[in-house]
Amino acid sequence: MTEKTRGQTISTVERAADVLNAFTELDGADVGVTELAERLDLSKAVVHRILTSLRVKGFVELDEESRRYSLGPASLSLGLTFLQKIDVRDQARTFLRDLSDGTNETATLSVRHGDLRMYVDQVTPSREVRMTVQLGHPYPLHAGASSKAFLAHLSEGFVDDYLSRPLEPLGSLTITDPGLLRKDLALVRSRGYASSLGERQEGAGSVAAPVFGHESDPVAVISVCGPVERFRGEIDEIAPVLLESTRMLSRRLGRGS
Repeated sequence: MTEKTRGQTISTVERAADVLNAFTELDGADVGVTELAERLDLSKAVVHRILTSLRVKGFVELDEESRRYSLGPASLSLGLTFLQKIDVRDQARTFLRDLSDGTNETATLSVRHGDLRMYVDQVTPSREVRMTVQLGHPYPLHAGASSKAFLAHLSEGFVDDYLSRPLEPLGSLTITDPGLLRKDLALVRSRGYASSLGERQEGAGSVAAPVFGHESDPVAVISVCGPVERFRGEIDEIAPVLLESTRMLSRRLGRGS
């Protein structure tokens, strides 16, 4: 393979990865060629060619009537394989189930990748009005309880670097002022948990605490969440139960007493 051919192959793979990543950033479940082309600053011909290849391999599917694409079974298989390899997810499952049963709210598990974190598991209660989260969707580290529970316990250098950049709002209540966020993170560290009432998602309330292994940085975050008007009065009651669960899971993952 010549250098030119190798470079073209790498470029094609990178563009295909960009197309797949775009699906995780969309509000809806499907997307058209024109929308993808504009989002990625590529020609429609290039995007169509990539989608055709991904469709052959089962990574995307095409609705023949709407001519819009959605993720296919091969993408699901990759995602499930990734989740199965996260040991903390297996270890946390019982704790999530107990938290959801005990609080009658949704319990979630998040992991971090660089400047982002994502939900990788959830257990929902049987009640009619409840919260659900989108597994695998990336969120920034400054918006919402689970994100702040991570950010508050990362190194000072990491936090300084993160807060030196613009903090994009996910909603009208997202904290985007670095000074105010630092004060909130200090409160998170002092009491051991983070709380949010509509910061990441309007109408959603949550309380979250970090899970540690033998390293200093959190390996995961567990949260309990529910509709904000109901959840507003539940935080003080839920927080101690959540902290006991994260302490027990941290010990199981190698954290000292």
